[in-house]
Amino acid sequence: MATHGATITWQRGEEEAFLDNRYSRAHLWRFDGGVEVPASSSPHVVRVPFSNPANVDPEEAYVAGLSSCHMLTFLNLAALRGYRVDSYVDPAEGAMAKNADGKEWVAAVTLKPHVVFSGPKAPDEAAVAALHHDAHANCFLANSVRSTLETRGSWVHQDAA
Repeated sequence: MATHGATITWQRGEEEAFLDNRYSRAHLWRFDGGVEVPASSSPHVVRVPFSNPANVDPEEAYVAGLSSCHMLTFLNLAALRGYRVDSYVDPAEGAMAKNADGKEWVAAVTLKPHVVFSGPKAPDEAAVAALHHDAHANCFLANSVRSTLETRGSWVHQDAA
């Protein structure tokens, strides 16, 4: 089986005492392919200036990861079933809630993909629903989480010009 890794790096600023809890939460994610992503705690969790709202926060990354996994699985299944996809845009959202112990967690992720198909084979509503269902069932990340994961997408088929 494959393993996947990332290196997370944080450094205390020279002027930050740290023990007073007034330190930057900005840090860096470095992935095995060399991509570096500036990250931070969410400003909903730690107020600015101790978080950086311009950086990716773990909750956003969680939502993005689930959306990306679903999309990649959907695209693969669509191709295997003979449907040509021209575009896929998903403004996915994650909703925080408190669990039974009063701890916050990402309780639900809603995927809202808009898919544009073209070509000679046009999927109907049932075929698109089956693609999303099967993408969810086969997405590695969806199979790894306990958050509710819902898909509320739309689709269009454009006649080939």
